[in-house]
Amino acid sequence: MTQEVRSHLGQDDAALIADLYPHLRSFASVVARRGEDPNDLVQEALVRTLRRGPLSRLEHPKAYLRTVVYHVAVSAWRQWATEHNSVIQIVPEAVMPEDPWQVEELLCLSPKARAVMYLHVIEGLTYEEVGDQLGCSAVSARKTASRARRRLRRLLVGEVNDATA
Repeated sequence: MTQEVRSHLGQDDAALIADLYPHLRSFASVVARRGEDPNDLVQEALVRTLRRGPLSRLEHPKAYLRTVVYHVAVSAWRQWATEHNSVIQIVPEAVMPEDPWQVEELLCLSPKARAVMYLHVIEGLTYEEVGDQLGCSAVSARKTASRARRRLRRLLVGEVNDATA
C-alpha cells in the first residue's frame, strides 16, 4: 500500500483487511482478465477505499470492496483493450500460468458475466444482491447469468462434439 494510506491504517482496519483479503482475492481472480494479478486489483481497491476514510465507516465493507474490485477490473480491462487494439502485436502472447479454477470457457465471458456467476453461484447471493453490488438491476444480473450459462453450454457442447468426432 502507499505510504499515505498505510499511515492512516488503524488496527481495526488492518484486522478487517486480513479477514476480508482471501475473499476479495478469490473474487478478483474471477473478474481479472487473463495475465492480470488479482492481488493488484485488491490492492488498488483497498487504496481507493482507504483514501476516502477508514473501513469501519462502511456498513458492509466486504460488499463495498467487492464492488470496487469489480470496477477496478472493468477499468483495467477497458484500458487494456484500448491499448491492445491500438498496437500491432509483433510477438505472440506469452502463456501465463493459470489458477486451478480457471477453465478456458470461463475466460470467454465478460468480466461482468464472470462476476455475476461468481457472486450468485459461489457466494450464494440473490440476483438483487448481485445487482446492488455490481451497480445494475436484479433483472440485468439475472439476464447476464442466463446469457453466460447459455454461452458456456454452447462452448462445452461444441467441445464434447469435437471430442466425439
